Amino acid sequence: MQPSLDDLKRWDREIVWHAFTQMAEYEPLIIERAEGCTLFDVEGRQYLDAVSSLWCNVHGHRHPVLDQAVRRQLDQVAHVTSLGCSNPATIQLARRLVEVAPQGLTHVFFAGDGASAVEVALKMAFQYWRQCGQPRPEKRRYLAFDNAYHGDTLGSVSVGGVARFHQMFRPLLFDVLRLPAPDTYRLPPGVALEGAGDYYLGLVEQALREHHQELVAVVIEPLIQAAAGMVMHPPGFLRGVRELTRRYDVLLIADEVATGFGRTGTMFACQQEQVTPDFLCLGKGLTGGYLAMSATLTTDRVWEAFLGTFEQTRTFFHGHTYGGNPLAAAAGLATLDVFQQERTLERLPALAGRLAERLAELRKLPAVGDVRQRGLIAAVELVRDRATREPYDWRQRRGYHVCRHALQHGVWMRPLGDVLVIMPPLVITCEQLDRIALAVGEGIQRVTADWPD
Repeated sequence: MQPSLDDLKRWDREIVWHAFTQMAEYEPLIIERAEGCTLFDVEGRQYLDAVSSLWCNVHGHRHPVLDQAVRRQLDQVAHVTSLGCSNPATIQLARRLVEVAPQGLTHVFFAGDGASAVEVALKMAFQYWRQCGQPRPEKRRYLAFDNAYHGDTLGSVSVGGVARFHQMFRPLLFDVLRLPAPDTYRLPPGVALEGAGDYYLGLVEQALREHHQELVAVVIEPLIQAAAGMVMHPPGFLRGVRELTRRYDVLLIADEVATGFGRTGTMFACQQEQVTPDFLCLGKGLTGGYLAMSATLTTDRVWEAFLGTFEQTRTFFHGHTYGGNPLAAAAGLATLDVFQQERTLERLPALAGRLAERLAELRKLPAVGDVRQRGLIAAVELVRDRATREPYDWRQRRGYHVCRHALQHGVWMRPLGDVLVIMPPLVITCEQLDRIALAVGEGIQRVTADWPD
């Protein structure tokens, strides 16, 4: 007997523990099916998926190429361990990733999610310095940035910097050298926008000059710090960090879990500044949002430090049960196929241009302090005072209420505090972008014009 709608809602409220959700206040939203950029709930209501089901659905829901690839793989094998074993789909996906990644990233380690991909990079980098040609065991720390988000495992939380998520766990974390986020909206006193890149790079160079002997790696989200509120880095900052890490012999870990697979307009954000990191961490869009999978790509230099006889114990002793899962790999291969077949990256400039037009209209609203965009990643930040950039009281949850208004008008979004995030599937249409912007604009006016400060 099928459960009733009331049963599902009650079980969802009382049994399922949702991520980043206050369960005492949770109101069930149960999605039954989806097509393209549209979600359908169990009561038949439709919603535009304005955030790609948390930034992972690249080519839309129920894409026929991805559907067929997963069904075809089911007729072969659903799971093969990566511990001393492999399968054709995983091998081919690794090869394809090497082909599309920045040149020089030639080896792929598969895991289950973005945080795990970062964890892999942290541990690989640490172990590298202990068994490379000239071991440097004094290298024990990482350099990371304020308000960075790299996942929720203890290692990825340690290099993360979002206090509201992770302050509770501070006693469990390892020490990290931390620098201010290279924010181009909230600049330090006396720093102009045109000089922001030099200012922030100066801080990085000073830190590397003073601490390079103890630093394993710099960990960075290329171009955009996503969970920080889509904070945009100054142009050339990533390239400058890469040059400095080479000069001071520190590894570079690039976390592209959110920015990879076309989000910023190129396949990977690193490619916009011609950067090859020592580690490239991928997730979310890797399988088009179909199945859990992540990957950490690295170089020959790192790979070779782990080669040796069994007795030398140079093996990377780390692994995940579902790392390299064949079903996920099949979806990943199909995701890359669709990029080629549909020329997805070639179509993005027109869509990004339409989004920019709609964002320009939102910028005129008095409560909008800043509008930020890179490709099909956009953010609208609400502020109490536009001139001083003073935020609203976070307890008022104005961003949340804008998204509630949008939901009532058929647009599904999830904010980052008072930053409204727009990150739709790359197959979004101009008309659908217009609908998203209209719902956002109406919501902003409703929760700022009529509410007391």
